[in-house]
Amino acid sequence: MLDVCNPQVMRGLLAEYGFHFSKSKGQNFLTQRWVPQRIAEESGVEKDCGVLEIGPGFGPLTQELCLRAGKVAALEVDHSLKQVLERTVGEFDNLEVIFCDALKADLPALVAEKFGGLKPMACANLPYYITSPVLTKLLESRCFSSITVMVQKEVAQRICAKPGTADYSAFTILCQYHAQPELLFDVPANCFMPQPKVTSAVVCLRTRTAPPAEIADEALFFRTVRAAFAMRRKTLLNALSASFGEMNKAELTALLEGCGIAPTVRGETLGIPEFAEIANAIAARKG
Repeated sequence: MLDVCNPQVMRGLLAEYGFHFSKSKGQNFLTQRWVPQRIAEESGVEKDCGVLEIGPGFGPLTQELCLRAGKVAALEVDHSLKQVLERTVGEFDNLEVIFCDALKADLPALVAEKFGGLKPMACANLPYYITSPVLTKLLESRCFSSITVMVQKEVAQRICAKPGTADYSAFTILCQYHAQPELLFDVPANCFMPQPKVTSAVVCLRTRTAPPAEIADEALFFRTVRAAFAMRRKTLLNALSASFGEMNKAELTALLEGCGIAPTVRGETLGIPEFAEIANAIAARKG
């Protein structure tokens, strides 16, 4: 198996295939073998698993996943990596590399087609610029038992944040609504070529089989969450008033007080159960 994390091997591949790192695609390739090994190990991938990988790059994580999984389907948007990947991971008969944009792929259909009989999991070293949309797509597809990703450390902290902290956001609630996240370990910038300007971190999101709170209308729940975080410095009453124009402040005040929530609190202090109660009360009022 070719050690694609070895900088000398990487430089040789770059020269042989005339490959150039793309800033627009956020390409930073791993140069330390322990990183993909640990990602694959801590993701819990085993032979009964089918793993969707997004953005294999030169294939270091792909190699580790193929050694452990029953099947790996790797989605790569950069067609110029085709020959490189044939060289670095072509030996694995349990791998299929699919050249497509993950954000445009029909993930449930792909999982059903590629991983019949296997437990679907997702694993990726995500480019920073598409972290949120890709992670959102993976979670909302509701077809993976877990999602293990390497992202910018501040994004990992946001995913795992608690109510009332600076990192807590609407994206936090989206992630924690769909999954139970765990911050696994940090990855320093010197583990990549070219080196990014920030530290990365690996986070595992174990997807929930049911929502963490009873919710009458999921779309309305997330509308409520987005409204509360749209103006973080405003009181919850003022934030909701700006987004729910169909209700006046007196009505919203009564609704919040009926939920046992002070209208003067800020949305960033509330957890999923409180947001669920507010959204359910709004849904009941709408009839």
